[in-house]
Amino acid sequence: MRVLQINSVCGIGSTGRIATDIHAILKEQGHESYIAYGRDNPINCETAIRIGNKIDNYTHVAKTRIFDKHGFGSIKATKRFISKIKELNPDVIHLHNIHGYYINVEILFDYLKEANKPVVWTLHDCWAFTGHCAYFDYAGCDCWKIDGDHKCIQKRSYPASLFKNNSRKNYKRKRNSFIGVKNLTIVTPSRWLAQLVKQSFLGGYPIKVINNGIDLDLFKPTQSAFRERQNLNNKFIILGVANVWDERKGKNYFKELSQRIRGDEIIILVGLTEKQLKVLPNNIIGVTQTDSVRELVDIYCSADVFVNPTLEEVMGLTNVEALACGVPVITFNTGGSVECVDKKTGIIVKKGNLEEIIDGIKKVRENGKSSYSAHCIDRTNKLYNKNHRYNEYTKIYSKVFQQ
Repeated sequence: MRVLQINSVCGIGSTGRIATDIHAILKEQGHESYIAYGRDNPINCETAIRIGNKIDNYTHVAKTRIFDKHGFGSIKATKRFISKIKELNPDVIHLHNIHGYYINVEILFDYLKEANKPVVWTLHDCWAFTGHCAYFDYAGCDCWKIDGDHKCIQKRSYPASLFKNNSRKNYKRKRNSFIGVKNLTIVTPSRWLAQLVKQSFLGGYPIKVINNGIDLDLFKPTQSAFRERQNLNNKFIILGVANVWDERKGKNYFKELSQRIRGDEIIILVGLTEKQLKVLPNNIIGVTQTDSVRELVDIYCSADVFVNPTLEEVMGLTNVEALACGVPVITFNTGGSVECVDKKTGIIVKKGNLEEIIDGIKKVRENGKSSYSAHCIDRTNKLYNKNHRYNEYTKIYSKVFQQ
C-alpha cells in the first residue's frame, strides 16, 4: 500500500512522533509511506511533504486571531497540496491534527469526497466537532452538544481569537465538510473520547479505540542518578510532568500540595517555564521541558509516586510513561486519564479533591513503590507498547483498502 499521513508537524510533539512511528512500521512492512506536515522541520521521515510555508502559516494565524476562522485559511497552500496528493495517488489517507494553522479543511474534505479514497482520521483532541476549542470539559462548554447553536465561551483558548467569536458558523462549516466521506474510520486514543465522538455529528462513522503507545526500550526502569545529583537520597519524591503547566493540567494543586507534604517529601515538576521556576516554594524542584528522553526517564525512575491532577485529559501519556518506569500513578477521575490506571498500578481520586490525593500518597508510602512496580510494567507491556498499538493502524489500512 501507499499511505499518506497528514499532521500539523512531523516527528516532533506527541502527534508528530505517532505519525513517524507509524511511518517506520509501514516501511518495515514494505509499504510506501509519506507524511505531509504544516509547520517546523520534519524529523525521522525521508519522504515528508511540506504543506505551504511560513507565510501561509502566519496568514492563517492572522485569520484565526482576527476573524476566528481557524481551519479556513491556507487556501492556496491547500490547493497546491491537493495537486501533490493527486500526483502521489495514495491508497489510504490518514489524517491526524488538521488544525494548527496550515490547511483548509473545506478544500481538503471536498477532495476526500471527490477522490473516494479510504480515510482514517485519528482525533487527538475535540477540535473536529466543536465550533472553536480543542478542549471543553474543564471549561464546561457544551456548545457542540446543542448543535453548535451557542457561542463558545472559550474564544481566547487555542486556537485563540482576539476579536470575533465565529464559533456558530465554524461549527456548521465543519459539520457540512466532515460529513459525507464514504469510507472514513475514526480512531481515538481513549474510550472517553470515543464516547464524545459518538455524541457528536461524527457519530455516524465507524469509531475504533487505539491507545497511544510509547517506546518501551526507552521507558523502562533504569538506575537513576537524579536523586544523587539533586541530593535527594533520603527524600520521598512526588513527581509531576506536563508539556505546559497551566490550570487545566492542575498546577495549582501542586502549589497547595506543597503546603501539606511532610518534611521528608519533595515535589519534582517537569515542564515548567523559566518564569514559573522563579516562584516555586522551597519544597518543589522545577525542571524545564526536556527534549531528552533519557533525562526524562532518569527523573521518572527516581520518583516514588507520579501525581497527575489534570482536570481534562484525552488519554494521559505521562501516566503511561511513569507506569513503564515502574512508578505508581495517582490521578483525578477525569477524561481518559483514568483508563491508564487500575487498582494494582495506582489510585484514582475524585476530580479536584486534594485530600484524596494526600491520602493516596500516604497509601503509596505505606505499601511501598515496589509493591506496585511489577504491575505497572506489566500493564504498559500489555496495553501501551507502541509497536503493538501502531501496528493496529496497518491492519485498519489493509481492511479499508480492500473494501
